[in-house]
Amino acid sequence: MTTLTLYSTGACHLCERAMALLDAASVATPLRYEVVDIAGSDELFERYGVHIPVLRHPDGRELGWPFGPEELAVFLQD
Repeated sequence: MTTLTLYSTGACHLCERAMALLDAASVATPLRYEVVDIAGSDELFERYGVHIPVLRHPDGRELGWPFGPEELAVFLQD
């Protein structure tokens, strides 16, 4: 099973929505994800600070917000 990375930060309502989408998708498609708080890294904050939430696949592909169930399903299939 692939582990995805969700770049996020505290008190991010969009990040909470992204996690809810991931949780809902995991019912139909087994998936795992880890949440990485970008506030703990200057490099990550510079890269994702105004773009979170961003979902990253281990192969390097990224899915940036906004995304819905359809976009997430396509991302998970590739």
